Amino acid sequence: MPHTFFAPDLSGLTYTLPEDESKHAVRVLRLSAPDPVVLVDGRGGVFQAEVADANPKRCQLRITHEAQVPRRAYFVHVAVAPTKNLDRMEWLVEKAVEIGVDRLTFLRCARSERRELKLERLHKIAVSALKQSGQAWLPQLDELTDFADFLPTIDGATSFIGHLEEGDRTPLSRVAATGTSCCVLIGPEGDFTPQEIAAAFARGVRPVTLGASRLRTETAALAAVHTAHVARELAENR
Repeated sequence: MPHTFFAPDLSGLTYTLPEDESKHAVRVLRLSAPDPVVLVDGRGGVFQAEVADANPKRCQLRITHEAQVPRRAYFVHVAVAPTKNLDRMEWLVEKAVEIGVDRLTFLRCARSERRELKLERLHKIAVSALKQSGQAWLPQLDELTDFADFLPTIDGATSFIGHLEEGDRTPLSRVAATGTSCCVLIGPEGDFTPQEIAAAFARGVRPVTLGASRLRTETAALAAVHTAHVARELAENR
């Protein structure tokens, strides 16, 4: 199977890989003209190409075929408070992209242990997962956003919150596929505060459960992505 490269700025019938990718393609993968490769732009574009000039600093590719992969009809958005241990967020980004998340928003909550977050490495991990999983759409990664600022931006009718406070909660699998999109809010390790939960309810966000077990933050976020997709598939096949 041809190797895949990320080309967000691709235009025209040729493309030159950045120096680090050129070195990897020529020195590590041993690509030479006219070996086939695949380019993805993260916006649905998938391009068949071949090596035109195997220069380890500026590897040039020639586009031979172009296709546009449409977005899924169902949009999955997870808003999660990042953990203190950044490795766990990197794991989440990788696995969520592989499964098929469309947007990840990082929340700064009252009990958040991590108050700052740099997206550069997370973006690289998302790109790597995109290529590995053979997908065409790179999910949107949002900067760390205050919970109070985030709430007014979502549609309460298709949004859900997972929390540990007492009260009735509906399994996410029952309600995730009721519309064409869903947004699931996952709190920090100390959970959302009662005030944050009340604010979400006031917005129309509904409480949900992901099962009987108490999950880590990153596990809950990944479970939300998977549950939303399975619920949608089941609904479409009924």
